[in-house]
Amino acid sequence: MVIVQPTKSKDFMYLSKEISSDLHFLTELRRDLHAHPELGFDEVRTSKIVATVLEEAGLEVRRGLGGTGVVGTLRVGNGARAIGMRADMDALAMLETSDRPYRSTAEGKMHACGHDGHTVMLLGAARHLAATRRFSGVAHFIFQPAEEGRGGAKRMVEDGLFDLFPCDAVYGLHNMPGLATDEMAVVEGPQLASSDSWRVTLRGVGTHGAKPHLGKDPITAAGTFLSALQTIVGRVIDPLQPAVVSACSLQAGNPEALNVIPDVVQIGGTARAFTHEIRDALEEEIGRLARGAASMHDVEARYEFIRRIPPVTNEADATARARRAAIAVFGEAKTITRFPPSTAGDDFAFFLQKAPGCYVWLGNGPEGNGAMHHNTAYDFNDAAIASGVKFWTTLVEQELSSDLASVQRSEHRGIQKPAG
Repeated sequence: MVIVQPTKSKDFMYLSKEISSDLHFLTELRRDLHAHPELGFDEVRTSKIVATVLEEAGLEVRRGLGGTGVVGTLRVGNGARAIGMRADMDALAMLETSDRPYRSTAEGKMHACGHDGHTVMLLGAARHLAATRRFSGVAHFIFQPAEEGRGGAKRMVEDGLFDLFPCDAVYGLHNMPGLATDEMAVVEGPQLASSDSWRVTLRGVGTHGAKPHLGKDPITAAGTFLSALQTIVGRVIDPLQPAVVSACSLQAGNPEALNVIPDVVQIGGTARAFTHEIRDALEEEIGRLARGAASMHDVEARYEFIRRIPPVTNEADATARARRAAIAVFGEAKTITRFPPSTAGDDFAFFLQKAPGCYVWLGNGPEGNGAMHHNTAYDFNDAAIASGVKFWTTLVEQELSSDLASVQRSEHRGIQKPAG
């Protein structure tokens, strides 16, 4: 097993002295968080550490938003603009199989998606910006609980996140295996799909397996439905529009009673789309096919479509600002502007419903050997910490620059900008 070593400052010539001197602390903190994973809404230890680090850096800190969420605020100068930056904190209910020294100490829980790294990178940026204060405006550092399907972002919004901490723009960052740690993908438009669940219950009349004509067979109806389900994408949905419909659960009968046709079949799955229109169409079509299959076989159908997470779509102006910061850190050659969207979901989408924003991908190193997300041997690459800290600090310093603040105040007062 290869153990990732802490980043050496000489490997990152673009780093400031302050960031370089902080890398050992941040690496050790990241590994501590990795060793002590907590599931969504149970991030008690993690959020306490986050709040303490922010307070020690001199930020205003709000605890308990959305349950275990933390928001740190740094106000510098008189700039009127405010931006938010999100890091997710939760782990997954998975058993870690690695033998690394800082492997999970919590049985059945692990940081298999890099949220430990996301948390540390944003903390590093907060520490650096609090020390240097080279911007004018308001920076909100948002540490979100329960990203992994448990609704943490929605809960923070419902608890008044954007009422308490108004943002002119909001940004998210996620690691991406396959990109180098000094590469970043910043792409306008759809980045992550909606993530919705659906359930279909087919109810017939059970009977002896040797006398199917005496009952109403929900298993045969289920077979018709499952076969028809795969016609939605490419037959109902435009084949040029990405969409996914998958049946992921099928429960029927008893394997110890192979001569009994059951009364009920339960089917469940997921649906993914990158636009609200396709999302609506998937909801309608899954239900139509379920009812049609039920009618064909004279059984009853009950259908439920559970809307969980909207698609993540990067807004044009925010994307341009994020791209500018990425180019300043990594250079144009390593700032990727064409990168395929992912059919995974992220509840950062709920933040984007409240403020325009951008979700970027930071490289996590080579794929394979357990490097992929949600793999039992996955680990966040510590070599990416410096890159993430530098990106966040550059984004704040550029977007909340003193010059920008001055221009905004002049425009607000109706003063014309000088020609040229």
